[in-house]
Amino acid sequence: MHSIVGVIVLSSLAFVGTMSDNFLAFGAQLVVTDASRVARVCRAQALAVGTIVIMASALGSVFAPVPVRWLGVLCVAPFYFAWHAWQHRHEVREQFRRGAVTTFTVTLAIGGDNLAVWTPLFRSSGVAKSFLVVATFALWEVLFLVAVRRLAQHPRVVTWGTRVAPHVTPVVYFLLGILVLVECRSF
Repeated sequence: MHSIVGVIVLSSLAFVGTMSDNFLAFGAQLVVTDASRVARVCRAQALAVGTIVIMASALGSVFAPVPVRWLGVLCVAPFYFAWHAWQHRHEVREQFRRGAVTTFTVTLAIGGDNLAVWTPLFRSSGVAKSFLVVATFALWEVLFLVAVRRLAQHPRVVTWGTRVAPHVTPVVYFLLGILVLVECRSF
């Protein structure tokens, strides 16, 4: 990553690609969340994403002695998620009411793909560009929360997303695996 624009574009692709599953899950959750708890649940989701960013950054630092090309092995995670999503695309998932603690926990639990993609991004960025990555992620997180809150007010949108997501999610994960390989210059 040599340019500021390149860092912003790559960070945006990494964030949007890995958060697509979170977007649909969180939107479906907000549909069933009491209006008085929506702000608290949104803060919990944002805190969980911040935690994942810190974990990915820390892992990127831990892997500093490891050549970036070797981190391309992390593409296995998004490829696995693509395969898993494809295998389970016909299963119906129920949405239950959840509070802030559950939102935080679920966001962390489904953040494995985020870690697999964001860790090599932080590892290959260096310190100065990592701040730009974090700033880009923060902007996207704000847009994510605003969009989910608005779309959650339209249950038809959530229903459509739930119907389409099983077919789109495997493709998104597969492309994220390719992005990891490209970012790590592993081929």
